[in-house]
Amino acid sequence: MSRASIERKLTDLSGQVARLKEELRIAEEQLQHFVDVADDARLRSLISETPLAAGEHREAAKTVVAMTRDRDAKVKRLAKLEAAQDTLLDELSEVLS
Repeated sequence: MSRASIERKLTDLSGQVARLKEELRIAEEQLQHFVDVADDARLRSLISETPLAAGEHREAAKTVVAMTRDRDAKVKRLAKLEAAQDTLLDELSEVLS
């Protein structure tokens, strides 16, 4: 692969990494918010012992599970992008040598 081609791919990947890191930061903030909401719902459910409060707690817990899955998928995607970046950097160093 040519130097210019590798550099273009690196530029593209670095943009993807930056965007994904921002998405991950937002996802983690949102997850923390929903964890707090689920904790509050759990406490209300324990105190009130009503079916409505229990249902709210279940829904909040489902949201936390979904948000956690989303965040974990972003973390895995970021690791793959960074590994691809490392591979391209290795290729670039070989081309420059």
